[in-house]
Amino acid sequence: MLALTVKPRTPDSLAVLEVPDPEPGPGELLVDGIALGVCGTDVEISLGDYGTAPEGRERLVLGHESFGRVRTAPEGSGFSVGDLVVGVVRRPDPEPCPACAQGEFDMCRNNRYTERGIEGRDGFGSQMWSIEADYAVALDPALSQVGVLMEPTTVVAKAWEQIEQINTRAWQHPERLLVTGAGPIGLLAALLGAARGLQVHVLDRAAAGAKPRMVDALGGQYHTGAIDEVAAKVKPDIIIEATGSPEVAMSVVNAVTPAGIVCMTSVTPIGHNVEIDAGTLNRELVLENRVVFGTVNANMRHYRAAASALAAADTSWLEQLITRRVPLAKAEEAFERGADDIKVVIEL
Repeated sequence: MLALTVKPRTPDSLAVLEVPDPEPGPGELLVDGIALGVCGTDVEISLGDYGTAPEGRERLVLGHESFGRVRTAPEGSGFSVGDLVVGVVRRPDPEPCPACAQGEFDMCRNNRYTERGIEGRDGFGSQMWSIEADYAVALDPALSQVGVLMEPTTVVAKAWEQIEQINTRAWQHPERLLVTGAGPIGLLAALLGAARGLQVHVLDRAAAGAKPRMVDALGGQYHTGAIDEVAAKVKPDIIIEATGSPEVAMSVVNAVTPAGIVCMTSVTPIGHNVEIDAGTLNRELVLENRVVFGTVNANMRHYRAAASALAAADTSWLEQLITRRVPLAKAEEAFERGADDIKVVIEL
């Protein structure tokens, strides 16, 4: 079979190669790959920034945003041939830390976890892949065209779970959500915010195209311009930051209302200096009882929540998130960002 591979920490090593077919072990599903989402993590691994191949191997099968259809399933696994599935990305460390031992492996305390397509385990960028039944999640058959959006939705589902937990610290009835960045994470965050009945506002640089239309379809308001001006107008109770811009990430910290919550979902580049008034930043955080936290990855609870959220969403809206589909043979094209791209998908 063909697979999208890379030599971790080696720039320009991305290649589609012939690799052995997977041989599922006891309790594992064999899955025909349908599609693979490409995100910034994949791009950074392809540039040689990080990543680790399986032990004893030079190359890593890339890809963590999975989507496939069950080819074979062991008896008693809870899965049947033909089921649509995605694979969970992270695996707990071999000697679980306290968080991993509780199933909260997205919050691993000792960083000895492994991740499909990222750290120590082959990913899902192949025409077939195998996976432990306990780390597979079934999707509604209606999601046959958009199931590849599952993994980024898990990140958002986790963000919302934590926002709601933080919100129980005191009486708070949030009404207004501001999402900075209208990429896949930002738009999915807006989708789940709208489902919670919040007034949704999204800020992005694009002045036209699919992004404003998609926010409008959610009943939200789309904004361009300076974050300070938009926040002063919107007065958000919750901000979800998804731009990857260090300037925006610092600007949103004190842009929420008193006792407001800021969730950071983007990973900003290292070595980008931003001038800030640290005294004012700290003073307002303390005096206004604000909370700023970061979130990444997801555990099984978040995968199930994401599956439910996608099943309840308008599939025609979800389809607009996927702006470009590339065949596996031309996978390198998926790593070249286009001006109108939201989510680029490799068809397996």
